[in-house]
This record gives sequence, C-alpha cells and structure tokens, in this order.
Amino acid sequence: MASHVMVYCHGNGAIYKYSTGQRTVASALEKPPATGRLRWPELEELDNELSKGNERAALNIVKLLKDKPGGLRGFGSARQIPQRLYTLDELKLNGIETVSLLSPVDTTLGSIERIVQAATLVGGIAAWNVFELNSQQILFLSLSLLFLWTLDGVYLNGGVSFLVLDTLGHLFSQKYHNRVVQHEAGHFLIAYLLGILPRGYTLTSLEALKKEGSLNVQAGTAFVDFEFLEEVNKGKVSATTLDKFSCIALAGLATEYLLFGCSEGGLADINTLDKLLKSLGFTQKKTDGQVRWAVLNTVLTLRRHEKARSVLANAMSQGRSVGYCIDIIEKKIDDDI
Repeated sequence: MASHVMVYCHGNGAIYKYSTGQRTVASALEKPPATGRLRWPELEELDNELSKGNERAALNIVKLLKDKPGGLRGFGSARQIPQRLYTLDELKLNGIETVSLLSPVDTTLGSIERIVQAATLVGGIAAWNVFELNSQQILFLSLSLLFLWTLDGVYLNGGVSFLVLDTLGHLFSQKYHNRVVQHEAGHFLIAYLLGILPRGYTLTSLEALKKEGSLNVQAGTAFVDFEFLEEVNKGKVSATTLDKFSCIALAGLATEYLLFGCSEGGLADINTLDKLLKSLGFTQKKTDGQVRWAVLNTVLTLRRHEKARSVLANAMSQGRSVGYCIDIIEKKIDDDI
C-alpha cells in the first residue's frame, strides 16, 4: 500500500499503508532487480502487463493459471470461517487481544520525531550563538519554520514530515524496517489467498515518492481492484467483496500482532475500513461484528500460512516482482501439501 482505493499502508498517511535478517543501510532504501527463473512463463508476462498498467490482462493471466492443471493453487483458495457475530471472548479463546491489534501506536517514529525536534532546538540554539542572531532574526526564523510546518500539514497532509521520519526510521531502526516489511507481506498474502491480485508494493515513503511522484502517497501495497470499484460506483458492495476488503484491510495489523504482540502501523487501514462501513450504513453493532469476523478470519489464515508469509516477506524486502512473489507463495503452498 494513487487512483486506486484498495491500497493499504503501514504509515499514517493517505488512504489507498518488516524481511528478517541483517541489511545494510543502503539496501533498506534501494530496490534490487527482480531476478530468478519462474516456474510459469505466464508470471513473467504478468509482470510485463502490470508494468504497462494492463490490469485486466494481468488478472486474466492469473485466472487462466488458476484453471491450469497444477497451476496456481493458492489464488482465492483461503478457507474462511462462517460469517456471524463473534464475541470478544471468542477472539480471546483464539489468542487475540483486540486492543493490542486494533489500536496501533507507532512508538518508533514517535521516538524519532522527538529526537528530531530536540535536535532542531539544539541546532537553533547553536546557530544563535555561532551567528550571533538578534531577537528579530530569531523571530523571523521561527515564523518561517512554523509556516513551512503548517504548509506541510495543511496542503501536503504531513507528507514531507512523514517522508523524513519514515526515511530515518528505515535507516536507523531495524525494528521499524522489519515491521513495515511484515505488515505489507500480510496485505499481499491475504489478498492473494482471497483472490485479489496485488499489482505492486512499496516499503518506504521515498520509494513511493519516486514511483508516484507525490508526497501524498505513502508506502503500501496496491491491488487490481477494478471489480471492487465497479461495485462501489454502482452504490452496492456485495457481502463477498466486503468480506475480502475487510480482511485485506486488517491483514497488516494482524501480521504485526502475531509477530510482535501488538500493531504499530496501520491506522490508515482501520480508518479506511471504518469509512467504508459507515458509507454502507452499518450500525456500530454491525461494524463491530464485521471487524471481529475479519480479525479472526485473517489471523487464522495467517497462522495456517505462516511459512508462506515468511518467505514472501523475505522476497519483498529484496524488491522482487509481483510474479516472483506469487511463485514463491505457490512453492511454499506446494511444499506444505
């Protein structure tokens, strides 16, 4: 997780938002070429179609491969629990504490932000002493900084601030980088297993800026979602589509919860889902029921496919293509059968 709705991100930016192991600072921000032989040449063609923006053609390739003997077993194959109202106690019996899962607080970026603020203050004091600024110059400098900060918040939705914090987070915090990768792998895997084709992903705001050319787009996973958009435009979203949307939206948070005991990213994902449910006229009780079902269904699916998520996260951390990621998911599913 620019013009698509179903894009989910780890950060707290615009609606559309870590692999394990040691990595260099440069590799956290640079995307190596996607190499490696794929079992099906059709997946290479899939990557070509996605790179050209031919989403319908790409989806047709996946559907044809799914129907091919020995083809894509995983696409749309997720076993789902019955849709009903689940209680909080039932979720607890399955090892799920909803407060830890559905209340993300990004403590890492919060700490970095406080450090940056302190460094700015110290730098200001140092500049005052070195350049012997008078009170009027200090006032003008402070007003200029305040103006730029307000401009970023109002017109760029905090894009510049988040870009700086996210870049620093990936550079200096392996924990933060790890969470982002795992978060996006959760979105990718759950979408694929539910029959929604991922069309691309970014892991840093800097990468998203390079790809989209906009500060209002945060890192995240995007999907081939024209079928969903067609339903939205008609003003009627089917129960099946809503169930898929709900699970994909919560997949990043659920992945973080399973791996780290709580979620830190994904507030925008929750807001996106909440906005959709409100637009459909859901009462609070019905919203709670939909969210609880989606949480339980997603967590159980992630637990069943933990190995596939692990190898997927590793591939995504290396910047592999969508076709490559699909291939390794299928290989792991074959290994587990």
